[in-house]
Amino acid sequence: MESGEDLDELALAARDGDRTAVSALLRAIQPRVARYCRARVGGRLSTYASADDITQEVLIAVMQALPSYRPDRSAFTSFMFGIASHKVADFYRKRQREPTTPMDDLPITVDIRPGPEAVALQADERQRLEKLLEGLTESQRNILVLRLVAGLSADETARAIGSTPASVRVTQHRALEKLRRVLTSQSCAA
Repeated sequence: MESGEDLDELALAARDGDRTAVSALLRAIQPRVARYCRARVGGRLSTYASADDITQEVLIAVMQALPSYRPDRSAFTSFMFGIASHKVADFYRKRQREPTTPMDDLPITVDIRPGPEAVALQADERQRLEKLLEGLTESQRNILVLRLVAGLSADETARAIGSTPASVRVTQHRALEKLRRVLTSQSCAA
C-alpha cells in the first residue's frame, strides 16, 4: 500500500503526463476507493455492483481533475476522497429522484423463448395452416409435409410413400394450386 507522500509524488508525475505514473496511481488508489464506496453504498440500499460503478466514476473524475491538483492545498488522499464523497452523494441524490428495485442476480443466459404475443400468433398461424391442410387429401398433405417441411427431394419423397417422383411433383403442384385458390378467395372475401 502506498503512503500518502508516495501518492502525492505519483499524482504529480501523473499530472505532468507520465503514463507509467498514471497507471501506478490508478492501481494504488482503486482498492482504497472501492473500499470507501462499498462501505458507503454497498450492502444496504443497493449492491456492491453499484459501489463498483461509483468507484469507476470516481477514478475517471480523479483523472479528469488531476490537472487541478495542487499538493500545497491538500494531500492527494484528501483530494481523491473529496471526489469520492461527492460521487457517493450524487449516487444517493439520483437514487432519491429515480428509485429502483434491486434484483438478486441478473440471469447469465438470455431467454430466447417466444413471448406471450409470439406464442399466440404462432398458435393462430398453426390453426389457420391446419384448417387449410384439412382441405387437401391425405396424400397431398403427406407430400407437402415431406417436401416443404422435411425438405425431402421428389425422389426421396417418392421412395418414402411408395410412389414415383413424377407423381409426387404432380400431386405437390395440385396441392399448392388448391391452397393458392383457397387463400385468394379468403383474401378477396376479407
